[in-house]
Amino acid sequence: MIPQPVLDPQSEVPLYRQLQQHFADLIRSGILSNGERLPATRELAGQLGLNRTTVSAAYELLESSGLITGHVGRGSFVTAAGGGNAPGLDWEALLPAPIPAAGPVLGRDGISFATSRPAEELFPLDDMRVSCNEVLQSEGLASILQLGSPAGFEPLRRHLLAEGRQQGMVKPGDDLIVTSGCQQALDLVARVLIRSGDKVVLEDPVYPGLKNLLAQAGAQLLGVPVGSDGMELDHLERVMRRERPKLLVVTSDFQNPTGATLPPESRSTVLRLARECGTIVIENDLYGALRYEGEPIPSLKQMDESGHTILLRSFSKIAFPGLRVGWVIGPRAPLARLLQSKQLCDLHTDQFSQAVLLQFAESGRLAAHLTRMLKAGAERLHTALAACARYLPAGSKFTRPQGGMNLWVRLPEPLDAGELLPRVQRDNVAYLPGKFFAVSRPETGSFRLSFAGVSPALIDKGIAILGDIFRRELERTRSADAFEPAQAMV
Repeated sequence: MIPQPVLDPQSEVPLYRQLQQHFADLIRSGILSNGERLPATRELAGQLGLNRTTVSAAYELLESSGLITGHVGRGSFVTAAGGGNAPGLDWEALLPAPIPAAGPVLGRDGISFATSRPAEELFPLDDMRVSCNEVLQSEGLASILQLGSPAGFEPLRRHLLAEGRQQGMVKPGDDLIVTSGCQQALDLVARVLIRSGDKVVLEDPVYPGLKNLLAQAGAQLLGVPVGSDGMELDHLERVMRRERPKLLVVTSDFQNPTGATLPPESRSTVLRLARECGTIVIENDLYGALRYEGEPIPSLKQMDESGHTILLRSFSKIAFPGLRVGWVIGPRAPLARLLQSKQLCDLHTDQFSQAVLLQFAESGRLAAHLTRMLKAGAERLHTALAACARYLPAGSKFTRPQGGMNLWVRLPEPLDAGELLPRVQRDNVAYLPGKFFAVSRPETGSFRLSFAGVSPALIDKGIAILGDIFRRELERTRSADAFEPAQAMV
């Protein structure tokens, strides 16, 4: 009989990865031998009380690792020898512990609020095909397909520099390099500016891809709570003056995961503190272009006259995430070091993607697409806010951003968003619990609701499902508390 796994729904490691690790350990230890059949996904899901897609995802990982093989109509069978008899290296023993992955797995027709990304149905595919064909037919195609500068496709750099100067983003002494999205830019910042033990101030909660990257670089992470107006400034000032951090990383517009935006006076305070404490400011301006209402606020980079700020931007949220084109603006000295590090990573970035995006922008197609994106984003945001107000149980709180892609929801006590996720997934809905975003203060009752990639009809339907589950669980727990006998006074 195959030993049953012990799964922890509160762990940062998703259930499907816990299940995959359980079977991988059984196979490598020899408890499961070559040719042995694993339980069918439907059968195992029923035994463990899981969504069948969770089990399927675990089996897919096992198969991609070469530990099992699936046969249609027959099932999944162990194909790797264990017990120390397998040839080759024990890679699991040699590799460092994996970084916990975020992202629930749903069925085909699931409603996922777990991913902060644009909706595919809004992609202007015909315009994109035209832009690609124009680049393919251009006289400079051979040069575009050749190795180029690690700083990026030069015509795109000139375009972004001119746009940045017009907006007041590029100051005298600044430079710009193109990166494979903001994530590569963040990685380069960590490689060049962070040494083990360096103190870095982050928003709390914060985007897990940033938190995990900096933790892996050895940084000492200092979380500052985020309220409705971004980082709490009194807390930030205490931390900055006490710790004198090397870096402060901030998303000033529509922060991920909360959607909060720093007011202008708060931005001035952040810059003053950075100047007084000798701290580098990394402004992650990924969502600033997605403002659906209200007046734009100057970025920290626009406001900064001291040269403390490095700005990160990207086409990922306003155009096509799959093309992976972002850029960094900052003083020449640190950008020269980022460029050296980048060249060690990838020699140069994908010039074809950059040439296509430049053509897409210069033709006016990007501006037209962004107009449609803003209209659709406003509709989805308003639908999400209305649905939260209508369906979530009394006592729930949620942010009310004027743009971006995310809301932050706090459920009434004693509801735990992490514990409730498996129950939500069984109804084919998903979100990301607050534990994935916590730096120093886990919010067990919170979760991120990413609305931009979901149609208005499905937003309303999905939040209605969530609200029904949350209300029934809240009634159940409060009823249980009401019937719990009081302790005797002795």
